[in-house]
Parts: sequence; C-alpha cells; structure tokens
Amino acid sequence: MSVTGAGTPDVPGSVLADTVLERLTVTYAAAADPERAAPMRAYMKDVAPFLGLPTPLRRALSRTVLEGTPRPDEADCVAIALRCWELPEREYQYFAVDYLRGHVQRCTSGFLPVARYLVSTVPWWDTVDALASHVVGGLVAADPKLQADMDEWIVDDDLWVARTALLHQLRYKEHTDTERLFAYCLRQSGHPDFFIRKAIGWCLREYAWTDPEAVRGFLAREKGRFAPLSVREALKNIGP
Repeated sequence: MSVTGAGTPDVPGSVLADTVLERLTVTYAAAADPERAAPMRAYMKDVAPFLGLPTPLRRALSRTVLEGTPRPDEADCVAIALRCWELPEREYQYFAVDYLRGHVQRCTSGFLPVARYLVSTVPWWDTVDALASHVVGGLVAADPKLQADMDEWIVDDDLWVARTALLHQLRYKEHTDTERLFAYCLRQSGHPDFFIRKAIGWCLREYAWTDPEAVRGFLAREKGRFAPLSVREALKNIGP
C-alpha cells in the first residue's frame, strides 16, 4: 500500500479475520438490545445504526470473541478493520478501533492509508478521535517520516482528516513537536466548524499538562486568531 494513497483499500485475505468476524457477528448480534440501540443512535446524531451494546458489555463480548486467537500481523489488522467498517452497526467499528489500538505496534507506515480511510468513512468523533490519538499517533511516533503526511492532512478539505492531524500528538506529552502543534493550530484557527475549533482547544489543553507556560505564551501571542471556544478549551486546566 502506498503511504500517501487514497480511495478504498483492498481487503487482504486473512484466516484470522475470517475467524474473528465469524465469532464477532454471532456474539454481538446475540446480545443486541433494540431498546438501547435507538437512543444510542440518536446520541450519535444518526451517524449509523447501533446494536445497543453498552461499552462494558461490548468489551466483555470482545474478549470472548478474541479468546485464543493469535497475535495479528499487519494484513490481519487491515482485514479486520476494513471488514468491520463494511458492517452497518457502529459497535463493529468500535471493535475495530479497540483492536487497532491494541495492535498498532504491529503495523508499519504502510497502514496509514487504511487509517485515513477509516477516519474519513462514516466519520464522527466517536471513532475518529481514538484513531487519531492511538492509531495515527502511534504510527507517526514509530516512523517520524509520516510527519510529512500530517502536514498534508492538516490542510485537507475533509475536516475529520484535519482533526486527526491536530489530535495525533495528543498522547505524546514531552515528546510533542511543539512547533508543529502550534503551527497546526494556527493553520486551522479560522476554521468555521465546531469540531476543528474544539480539537484546537483540546490538543493545546492536553499539551498544557506537560508545558503550561508554552501554551500560555502561545495564546498570549496568538489569542486573537482563535475562536473563543478554542481558547476556553485550551485554558481549562491552567487558567489565563
């Protein structure tokens, strides 16, 4: 796979994916709760249908699904994620996100086009944010050459791709590329969408746990360029 490729990735053959998807669909479907599903779908703004599985139950079922399965290679991760994304109910995509979070270290930079596809397909914060901070962030940390891809993503017309670029360093703490973080925030400071403005504040707030003075100084210089929402979010834990 090309690191910068776009479009729909091919689903590779995977015996592990065959096993996991067979178990997953049977196990999740058997526990479906239509009464819970309707409000869950409404809460997520009708982005997808739901089975009605609350998170603790869903993760317990996932452990049952994965019991005894071997560690995946990258092709297995690709196949499981893409096949989960083909299923309509959102819980299958949550399963894929959790699976990737647990196995991102087994993926190379070649997984990035798949991550982009997942971010931009049936997108909403519930999948995008975990993919950004745990999967894309993990890939970039392992291969700093992928920072060039993040420089492209931050100016992408797809707001979820741009949000991913903003949030990919969320867990980096003292390893954060501060110059890049601040540059990304400035690049999107005029964006009209709530989800970009919120992400700007969130990534600054998270970095403020590591270097509050750097964030205060940055906002003191550039505060006028940001929406009030971004500034409020950024200063929540440190004050002006």
